[in-house]
Amino acid sequence: MNMQEAAERADAMLDATMSAITPEVQWDHDTNTARSCSLTRRRTVTTIISEQRRGSFLGVVERFWKNRGYEISGVNPDREMPALFAKSPDGFQLTLSIGYKGQAFFQVATPCVAKSPVADPSTPPNGPAYPLGRIPTPNVRSPFWSAPAPLP
Repeated sequence: MNMQEAAERADAMLDATMSAITPEVQWDHDTNTARSCSLTRRRTVTTIISEQRRGSFLGVVERFWKNRGYEISGVNPDREMPALFAKSPDGFQLTLSIGYKGQAFFQVATPCVAKSPVADPSTPPNGPAYPLGRIPTPNVRSPFWSAPAPLP
């Protein structure tokens, strides 16, 4: 596998994860990084995930990742800024972290692969495409994910 193939695999993992979240959340591509033999793909959610719904949001993603055969390698149970860490059988590292104002961040880091040029992700965001480094704090309200009440 070369870096472009690994990037495509990481993008497919992120596409599938985003599709598993219902109701859907709005997201945009974030900064991607490449090292000597690995790379990281990132997506930032612009939908507000309320403190009361963060556990449910992480639970949806955790169940999806487990169903895909990913091993949950760690959980940060912090109430305000929780995180979930997983690893695929082929060595890709997945992270979901909740940050300031309930903003969700996804990233997939690849294992070491053969060096090659890497194209930008081909999947368009499902909301505005912000310039890299200029994604705002979450500003999209969801009747479900932004609700101030926990799920019953």
